[in-house]
Amino acid sequence: MGKKGKKEKKVKGAEKTAAKMEKKVSKRSKREEEDLEALIAEFQTLDAKKTQVVETSCPPPSARLNASFSAHPEKDELIMFGGEYFNGKKTYLYNDLFFYNIKKNSWVKSEIPNPPPPRCSHQAVVVPQGGGQLWVFGGEFASPNGEQFYHYKDLWVLHLATHTWENIKAPGGPSGRSGHRMVLSKRQLLVFGGFHESTRDFIYYNDVYSFSLDTFSWSRLAPSGSAPCPRSACQMTSTPDGTGVIIYGGYSKVRVKKDVEKGAIHSDMFLLRRDGKDGQEKWLWSRLNPSGNKPPPRSGFSLAVGPAGRAVLFGGVCDEEEEETLEGDFFNDVFLYDTVKNRWFSGLLRGTKTEKKKQRRGRKGGAGDKEEERSKEEEAGPQGPTEVIKEVVTEDGTVMTIKEVIPGPQEEEEEEEEEEEEEEDGKMTPTHINLIGFGRTETNFQFCWAGSASAPMVEPCPRSSAMATVRQGKLFLYGGMFEVGDRQFTLSDFYCLDLHKMDQWEVLVEMDPKTQEWLEESESEEDEEDEAGGAQGEEEEDSEEEEGDEEEEHPTVQDGETVTDYQDRTEQYWIGLARANMGPDARDKKVAKVALAMAQVFYEDR
Repeated sequence: MGKKGKKEKKVKGAEKTAAKMEKKVSKRSKREEEDLEALIAEFQTLDAKKTQVVETSCPPPSARLNASFSAHPEKDELIMFGGEYFNGKKTYLYNDLFFYNIKKNSWVKSEIPNPPPPRCSHQAVVVPQGGGQLWVFGGEFASPNGEQFYHYKDLWVLHLATHTWENIKAPGGPSGRSGHRMVLSKRQLLVFGGFHESTRDFIYYNDVYSFSLDTFSWSRLAPSGSAPCPRSACQMTSTPDGTGVIIYGGYSKVRVKKDVEKGAIHSDMFLLRRDGKDGQEKWLWSRLNPSGNKPPPRSGFSLAVGPAGRAVLFGGVCDEEEEETLEGDFFNDVFLYDTVKNRWFSGLLRGTKTEKKKQRRGRKGGAGDKEEERSKEEEAGPQGPTEVIKEVVTEDGTVMTIKEVIPGPQEEEEEEEEEEEEEEDGKMTPTHINLIGFGRTETNFQFCWAGSASAPMVEPCPRSSAMATVRQGKLFLYGGMFEVGDRQFTLSDFYCLDLHKMDQWEVLVEMDPKTQEWLEESESEEDEEDEAGGAQGEEEEDSEEEEGDEEEEHPTVQDGETVTDYQDRTEQYWIGLARANMGPDARDKKVAKVALAMAQVFYEDR
């Protein structure tokens, strides 16, 4: 009794501490979020002007990460919503909606009136009822300078049959957050974890909420047992029988000193199981110890559910933090988790049948043929690996160097023997090549290739925060990001992998390094521009407001005008509009930042 009482007291104490921290973070972040609410309201005002559904054939979506990517429950279509992009200077948030037709390999942009406001790191779940529905919860919005954050706690449903958005007003749901996970379990949407962050504080969650698709109501679950520690960006997979969910991994931060934070990557696994009849359910946490080949620790991995209820994990990053530096090792490997057997498998590519037959025919040659080949090789002298180097210059002058190491004949023969042995075990190891530097920066980043040197099969480059989904046994992977030094590269490439064959990646959209944009600006330059903008705003406010009053609509975009030119030309108009939304007490710098973002959104939606 004594031990039990101490344990219960400890749990209650932890809950009180978490509640206090949440209240503290909420209070401090409320002021920041009020500034962004005006900007979000303006976005919604612009979206409200759209009264009809407009569908347009379009190229693939722009480079982005942390969007949602879902498979249509009835059609051979994929659905992408939202996401973010950072070019080194500005953060862009999206609320655009795309449909990808798998058979036609084509994209359609669907503009539907009154959509959710722009966001990233939200969660979306597709359910088959009513002709198909896409449910979206939470996520975050960042100011253009990436210094302020707004965390959503809203719930939306996209009715796929009628192409209409609906905002579901249901009390008692989770607090505002991003990086959480949401899955369908029977007739419930289960939400776990996530985080909420302000300029100075942060909090990670391990609470569980359920939304009933029958009653349209939220309830907070109170599972017994030992729960996972608070975290975001974990794997969350429903069990095949619908009795629960499995949690793997995730990421969280802890404050080790007053102004020092340290990230923690989790690699533990838990089962949240439902017992009892509907309406009298009890939930229980238990720890899992899976067998097989478990993924090395990482965060930012992509997750989808494949055939037979197997969870598919791709890529991610393992950050190595020191006091003043942060470096990451990025991955592009695939792991499969069997929810029935509680076992991990490496998703190694087997290669195509044609390549295997060529290899086997080569091995079937007589001993004399092999001896003749070896004698010729000996006469020619030892042949080691060959390096093939290719350089691509981006628009801003950055040089990206790709280095492929092609093994010599002896190494190829050894690899073939190894492959032959591995084929007997039902697996095959791909060949790796090293990449790479960008400009003068060198890194351990890799492109991986499989097959022979004469016909290489390219795999997705290592990355984190890519979008992944499975349809008809095929894994589809879009975008994401990787870092080289202080520079972030956001991707827009698109791949497909047949999970039944596991032979090779199919490239649907190639990565184009020349399209990468990266802008750098010193802090002193930013401060000078902010001060100059504020002073200019005070001097020219009256004259520009008069010009704005003459126009019933926002200033139009001129032919050939870039977004920067448009922002510079119409700056004072948008400052006046932002001031009207934010009130006379808002600081000039904040008004200027909101105005800049409003002009950007109008330019993109013109």
